Amino acid sequence: VANEGGKHWTVNEVRALIRIWSDKSIQQQLEGTVRNKRIFEQVAARLQKFGIDRDWKQCRTKYKNLKHEYKSVKSAQDSGSTSKSMKFFNELDAILGHCTMEQASKSDNDESERPPEWTEAKPEKDSVG
Repeated sequence: VANEGGKHWTVNEVRALIRIWSDKSIQQQLEGTVRNKRIFEQVAARLQKFGIDRDWKQCRTKYKNLKHEYKSVKSAQDSGSTSKSMKFFNELDAILGHCTMEQASKSDNDESERPPEWTEAKPEKDSVG
């Protein structure tokens, strides 16, 4: 995968990025905004306080990649597959898991429009599929 800036993110750098991303005010700013350069400039400035030298583009690219990877792992899990996983899934689930459900319920007040898996709680099967 080609990285902007060419330098791979270390585990500590990703952890620091996720820690900043988990800040409620950052999440609220990122929610529903497309032009988010200023937000990622703030994120980069906060990373610099941890001694991590990343520009806003690198932060935004890493954020997008993590978000994309999270969504693909999450949808694989939702369809019953356990083969896909990622390193920071639990941390990202704490950030993204709740907001995707909130957004879905905000845009969709009619109970009958919801996918059946939201209304039917099925017990987990032990079979590996």
